[in-house]
Amino acid sequence: MAYLDLAPTGRANGTTVVLLHGKNFCAATWDETARGLTGAGFRVIAPDQIGFCKSSKPKGYQYSFHTMAELTRGLLDGAKAGKVVLVGHSTGGILATRFALLHPERVSKLVLVNPLGLNDTLAEGVPYTDLGKLRLEEAKTDAVSIKAYQLRNYYHGAWRPAYDRWVEMLAGQYASADGDVVRDAQARLSDMIQTQPVAAELSRLAVPVTLIIGERDLTAFRANSASPERKAQVRTVPQAAGTAVKQIPNGQLIRLDDLGHAPQVEAPDRFLTVLKSAIAS
Repeated sequence: MAYLDLAPTGRANGTTVVLLHGKNFCAATWDETARGLTGAGFRVIAPDQIGFCKSSKPKGYQYSFHTMAELTRGLLDGAKAGKVVLVGHSTGGILATRFALLHPERVSKLVLVNPLGLNDTLAEGVPYTDLGKLRLEEAKTDAVSIKAYQLRNYYHGAWRPAYDRWVEMLAGQYASADGDVVRDAQARLSDMIQTQPVAAELSRLAVPVTLIIGERDLTAFRANSASPERKAQVRTVPQAAGTAVKQIPNGQLIRLDDLGHAPQVEAPDRFLTVLKSAIAS
């Protein structure tokens, strides 16, 4: 696993923050957040998960959130990181939650940023899509389709040139020499998202949890594949968060009314202020 391990640039406070990226992101997407945290005295570790970005992409690998959580634990062991503040964005929110369920003794606080997995989309009406069909969909993915999806679901129709960097980052992986295995990994992760939500296990979380939710996020995983009458029953991330926080024993919800799926990209300074407050609370 490739990862960033950034030492504090401000006065060290002894706390390590681990940043987990989502399906359409990489560790590098946390750039401004990571620099802001190190300036505030935190050590920051941000891995690329296996199959993604700069990490190894083993062909035919058996992906699961349990596996990724264990690989992340091994990485933190190797980095000699003890108890950490764990921050997960989007699909990384499912992974962070799974990690906290498996290893609560390693997590001082869990922060979930527009996480998926807070609702069971299959139970809400999204039809199951097998791996073969998911691979066919990934074969059609390119920079144009990535930008269109993110514009509609992440940034509520308002595109900025700064977002192009992240589209190019993802599209470049699809277009690389490893493109076929990248597409396979992306398809397998989609299968994990639809079949391995954490919605039913939120009441078991034994660590303090903060949900940071951009309210203009339209993400409802694969809801467009549902019939029109069932699609309306599939909750978006902000809708699911309202129910989820009531199920978490020690949970709080922070709503960012005018931001979308990736507040750390859309409004990095504002997001950093909210994140630091959540860590300190």
